[in-house]
Amino acid sequence: MKIGLYFGSFNPIHVGHLIIANHCATQTDLDKVWFVVSPQNPFKNSNTLLNEYHRLHMVNSAIEDAPKLKASSVEFKLPKPSYTIDTLTYLKEKYPQHSFCIIMGSDSFQNLDKWKNYKLLIKNHPLYIYKRPGFEINNTIGATIVPLEAPLLDISSTHIRKLVKEKKSIRFLVPDAVEKEIESNNYYRG
Repeated sequence: MKIGLYFGSFNPIHVGHLIIANHCATQTDLDKVWFVVSPQNPFKNSNTLLNEYHRLHMVNSAIEDAPKLKASSVEFKLPKPSYTIDTLTYLKEKYPQHSFCIIMGSDSFQNLDKWKNYKLLIKNHPLYIYKRPGFEINNTIGATIVPLEAPLLDISSTHIRKLVKEKKSIRFLVPDAVEKEIESNNYYRG
């Protein structure tokens, strides 16, 4: 099976994430897309991160009726911070029957040469890259890429957390199940 790995904090997951994942799962040659919930991204401040199990639960709530999408807690068992190459090495050992691709935005692709063991990563895994405004896909590193024309929304988890803190509506920015979970657990209030 060909699996696209969509890495992220998903703090919280929102409709922008879901549109990209669904596009990859239904409009490309990928059989499934796994949301890999990262406990700690080495490039991000972890102070605003909700507990990884709460974020995983929100991803599961958001995709429960989407059979081609799956939430993965694989990085919870690995050393922190999470490095993509370490996760891929682990997944290839655990699931030798699958091939893994990486789904990323063109903004992340521009910084790929700063990632741990990026040459090994691009040698062994194709990259499915969705275009972000202002970030062209300049493949100067020789990666195998599949450019995507996924519909994009200008939504960020940072903006959603800000709205929650200000007690403003996040309706339609996140799935209803995620909105209910955020409200009933008072996530992102303080």
